Formats: sequence, structure tokens, C-alpha cells
Amino acid sequence: MEDNSRIIRTEYSEEMQKSFINYAMSVIIARALPDIRDGLKPVQRRTLYDMYELGIRYDRPYRKCARIVGDTMGKYHPHGDSSIYDALVVMSQDFKKGLPVIDGHGNFGNIEGDGAAAMRYTEARLQKVTQDAFLADLDKDVVDFMPNFDETEKEPMVLPVRISNFLVNGSEGIAVGMATSTPPHNLGEVIDATKAYMLDENISTRELMRYLKGPDFPTGGIVTNKDELLEIYETGVGKIKIRGKVELEKAKGGKTNVVITEIPYPMIGMNIAKFLSDVAALAETKKTNDIVDISNQSSKEGIRIVIELRKDADAENFVNLLYKKTRLEDTFGVNMLAICNGRPEIMGLKAILKASVDFQYEIATRKYTNLLAREMERKEIQEGLIKACNVIDLIIEILRGSKDRAMAKACLTEGKIDGIRFKSRESKIMATQLMFTEKQANAILEMRLYKLIGLEIEALINEHEETMANIFRYEDILERRESMAQVIINDLEALKREYGRKRRTAIENVEEAVYKEKAVEEIEVMFLMDRFGYAKTVDMPTYERNREAADSENRFVFSCKNTGKVCLFTDTGQLHTIKVADLPFGKFRDKGVPIDNVSNFDSQKESIVFLTSQTELNLRQVIFVTAASMIKIVDGGEFDVSKRTVAATKLSDGDKVVGVAAVTDQRNIVLQTAGGYFLRFPIEEIPEKKKGAIGVRGMKLAEGDVVEAVYFTKNGVENVIEYKGKKFVLNSIKPSKRDTKGTKVRK
Repeated sequence: MEDNSRIIRTEYSEEMQKSFINYAMSVIIARALPDIRDGLKPVQRRTLYDMYELGIRYDRPYRKCARIVGDTMGKYHPHGDSSIYDALVVMSQDFKKGLPVIDGHGNFGNIEGDGAAAMRYTEARLQKVTQDAFLADLDKDVVDFMPNFDETEKEPMVLPVRISNFLVNGSEGIAVGMATSTPPHNLGEVIDATKAYMLDENISTRELMRYLKGPDFPTGGIVTNKDELLEIYETGVGKIKIRGKVELEKAKGGKTNVVITEIPYPMIGMNIAKFLSDVAALAETKKTNDIVDISNQSSKEGIRIVIELRKDADAENFVNLLYKKTRLEDTFGVNMLAICNGRPEIMGLKAILKASVDFQYEIATRKYTNLLAREMERKEIQEGLIKACNVIDLIIEILRGSKDRAMAKACLTEGKIDGIRFKSRESKIMATQLMFTEKQANAILEMRLYKLIGLEIEALINEHEETMANIFRYEDILERRESMAQVIINDLEALKREYGRKRRTAIENVEEAVYKEKAVEEIEVMFLMDRFGYAKTVDMPTYERNREAADSENRFVFSCKNTGKVCLFTDTGQLHTIKVADLPFGKFRDKGVPIDNVSNFDSQKESIVFLTSQTELNLRQVIFVTAASMIKIVDGGEFDVSKRTVAATKLSDGDKVVGVAAVTDQRNIVLQTAGGYFLRFPIEEIPEKKKGAIGVRGMKLAEGDVVEAVYFTKNGVENVIEYKGKKFVLNSIKPSKRDTKGTKVRK
């Protein structure tokens, strides 16, 4: 019999909802987002703490990264070695972090996107700043510890970071339903802004930005929207526009070199290669003819991308082209999201500094409370030893007369003299008056004889005075907020003096780049498209030399301006426009480009019915014929549109366009149906309509029959077609009226 006692019945949707929320909260709180207090994600915090525990300090030898990763994973972070190593690598890269906290030895990747070597080859240790500003005072009970995943170790819930690391190093992470993206900032400016907030907690964001100008990316560059930064730092959300730094250098032969010495922060990694390919594409697509050569001369000394321009090029205009068409000008999306008081919160600059300062006060309070307790304990022992030195003869007499340690201790702490032999009655009376504390008694019993030397006693008195001074100082710090604030400020100023550096990123208001395209000399060209859909243009002399081959080998042949457009009508009633400049211009035997690649036309879903130049259309009227025999004339000017794709005509359900033609010197139109009916009537009978109209019926169709082809005839000219394998003269069809049945042709 099946035991159902352990089966829990529950609503599936409720279980899914509960499980997903638990998963989402785990990712948000314990994986992807940094804590506002130390600016670290759990994997970063655990890696740094493990290195601290392993003793891999800045003044010790490097250790293999594999050892660090394995130890971190085994003790604190059981989520895979790659996530730990990736975090370790990023914390050591000076082109990603404003203040690298790990000193890497070996191949730790580069700014161009090459990854770090395997962890078994690389080594690392902590930076000095990490020990001074991130891990100092961990032994003074300044932060809470919690059990690790298997409760065999303890790990800090947060590191006692003395600076706003969330601002200094920035942060990027994707959680569930939210993401954080904070740019790095200058250490000195962050410290100055922190001090300003501590001195005036009512300070505005605008005033804080007198100290913290804006982001300071390790790659330098130029922030171009200075006026928008105030709103970004007030709300914690926005977009920072950043450009690379460009210098113009004179080269041989009067040429100019455009040299990129700093790149936008989002370009680091594989985007440098993408930038180079984008610049090359500008030359290949004829967006510019100024480029002679491109070379990436970057090295350990820094970025240096050189673009050599031709002699008469407008260098400044070319630089504007780079800003407009490549990632030399980019945006950094700001979303300053962090875990604050156990929940994710988007924070402005003032809120971030408040959280950091509150944490500093908390650390300082716990630190000096702990130090005060230690000094009070030292004071107690020192006072006991000084008092003991004054009655040292009595204490020696007690020690010599006692049978064991317990008897001597009882006499020192409680004045009990039972069982102790004294030399004199005075000593016995004095012994009953001793009232040392337990700690003082232990110190006396453990005191060595050399402490009785005069100089040692004097040193003990000096130590006691120093201890009393420390107690006075610590009590002052704990009792007066101004004193604690000054201590924190002094620590911050010391960090700024030792680790501060000049700003790398310039903050400016820059007008949007304007690229002036050079006027192209307008010439007449011939458009050629073969039956496979490959199109190109050639100059008129080339066409004239190859006229016979061009007309026989191509489906569409017509003249157009190189500055104009080509109009492509499809059977679905769409009009696709194509810039002639986007088509390859060259030799007659060049293959050309698929028409799909330079337009929105999709050969898998629609077919070409008619192709002509927009200039020609503007001068003409256009006839439309559909399979359902709907017909109309539209003024060609209606197709002079700027959009790449528009509806050229309206169709009924299931209908399609079978014929489009520009009206020139045609006199009659001939409609041919799939059933073999032909109808010939004057073009004058076709009414002019708007392109949005369906039109009128051109021919009465038998049930199931459709218009299959459209022809045109001219007066006095014999028009011959091939029909069912035989030649057929269209002029032989008896002229009729529109909207009649037509003539059945049997061949």
C-alpha cells in the first residue's frame, strides 16, 4: 500500500511564485548587487577576506590565484571557480577600476579585450590600499560576522571600508528585474565630498558637486554633458555622454594624422576592435574618402590609434564623423542601485555619502569602544603593578609563606592570611588590608623579577600615563561627535595624501558633433539589375560601349542621377526606395550587390513588379493593375517620399499587383488573364486616383480567372509578344471598352 503521509499537496502557481521570489531575492541580495557600505558584491568581499586570512599581504610574496580561488570557494563562496576568478581579475585591472584592490602578477588581460591567463598561471596579493582602507581594524570587532554556507567558518557581513568604494570603483551587475551601473570616481574628490557632507549634513547635491565634479573613468576621455550631471547625481539615474580624446598630428607630405589617445569607458574590451572595423567600414561604404590608413599602435604606455588622412582632408570634420558614426562618442547608462539596509535602492549622491558616513561612524564607535575597553583593562593591571611595587617586600613575604598559588592569590585579593607564614606581626596586619582585583593579582603573580629594576618601574609609570591619555582621548571621541568626525576626517585625508591621483576624465559642455557631408558631383549613371537581383550602376560611356550586352543580360536598365533614388514596386503593393549612392558604382562586369541588402525588399516574401528612378516617376503618371483586375492611374509625385518603405497602393484581401508602368507614349493597355482572355482598351479610360485607393475594375473576369500579364501598345507600331510558345501580335486584338470581358485567344 502506497504511503501518502509525506506527500505535500500545494497550489502549483503559489509554489512557483514563492520559489521564484526566493530565487530573485537570493540573486539580488547575495549575488549581483553591491552593499552600499563597502561597495562590494559578496564574491568580491569573500575573495578579499580570504586573501586577508591567508596572509597574502602587499609586503608578502605573491600566491597562485588557483590557491586563492580554491580556498574562497571551499570556505565562503560555493558558486563555481570562474565567478571567483573573474571577480579577482576585474579587481586587479587598472583600466576597469579607479582604485585596483588586488595586485596581479602575470597576464591579467588588457584593455583591448584579451582575457586573463588561467588561474594556475597567474599570481596575486593584496594592494597596500586594500589593507589600509578595506581590511584595517577587522581585529577590533568593528563589523559583524556570520556563519559561512556550511557553518564551519565565520565571514564578515561587510568589510570595514573607510571610503565610499561604491563611488570610487563603481559597480556593474545584473540581478533579477533590476541592474546596477555606477561609474568610477576620483578617490580624492570622493573624500573631499565626504568631508563636506560630514561638516554640513544639509549640504545640497549642487554644492557637493563642487568637490565631486563627476565620474572619473580610468580610461580618461571627455564627459560632454556637464549640465545634465546634477540631475543624474540627484536621482541616481541618467545617461553620461563620453567621448574619446583626439589629437591632430602633422605627418609627412602635408598629411594629417588623427590620433586617439583616450577612449570612452564603454569601448574597453572587444569594442576597440569593433571601432577599428567601423572606421574601415566608413571607407568601404564611401561615407568618407579621407582615410589613407588605420593602425592600432596601443601598448602598455597607453592607447594610441592612428588614422592617417589624405593631404587635403578636413580633419576636424572627419573627427565629427567619427563621433557621429562610431563609438568614439558613447553613453554610459547610470543606475546607482545598491543594497541599503537589506533592500535594493536607487540612490543619489547625497544618499550614498550619507550611507557611507553613517557606516564610518558605526565603525569608529565600535573601534574606539573596543580600544577603550582594552585600555581600561591595561589601566587596571598597570595600577595593580605600581601599587605592588610600593609594597614589594610584603608581596615577596606572602609568596614565600604561601603553600600554593591559590593561597597567595586569596591573600592578594581578599586579605586572607590563613596558612601563610609571616616574619612579623606588622606584615601580617598589612596583608589583611590588601584588596587587589583578580586581574591585578594574576599580573602580580606572573610578574618577573626584572620588573623590579628602577628603570622598569619608571617605564611602567610612563605606560600608565600613556594609557590614561588614551582613555581620555577615546572617551572624548565616543562622547563628542565632533571629535569622532575629526578622527574620521584625519583618516580620510591620510588616505587621500597617499593614494590620491589627478583626475583623468575631463568634464565639459560640448555641442553635438555636426558632420558636413561634402557635396557629391551630380552625374547621370545607368542602373543595371540582372534576373538574379544583383544591382549596380555604371557611368554613361561604359553603358554605351556595352549597350547590347547590358540590355540583353539585365532585367531592369534605366538612367538615373547618382544623387537620386530608385523606386522598387512589389506585388504586395509596397514601394521600397533605394539611394543610388548605396549601390556599387564601377565596372560593367562587376557583380553588383543583392537588392535585398540595400533596401527593405524581402525576396522571400515579395516579388519585384517594376523598377525606375524617382526622378522619372515625378514627371510621369503611374498605372497599377492587380490580379483581381483593379486598375488606376496615380500621379508619380505621390511616390516622392523620404521613408524607405511605404504602401504604394491599396489591395483587397488576397489580391496582388501584377503590373506597374509609367505612362509615356503608350496609347492602349492590354490585360491578359490566366484563362486566355485578352482585353485591349485606351489608357484614357483609366481614371486617376490617389495611391491609397483600390481603383476601378479594368476587366470582367470569369469565375476563378485572374489577370496574369499587362502589355501596352502604341499607335502605328506592331507590338508582338510570345504567347503559348508562338508569336502573337497585340495590335490584332479588337479594341474594346474598359470593364468588358475581352476576347478569348486560342493558340
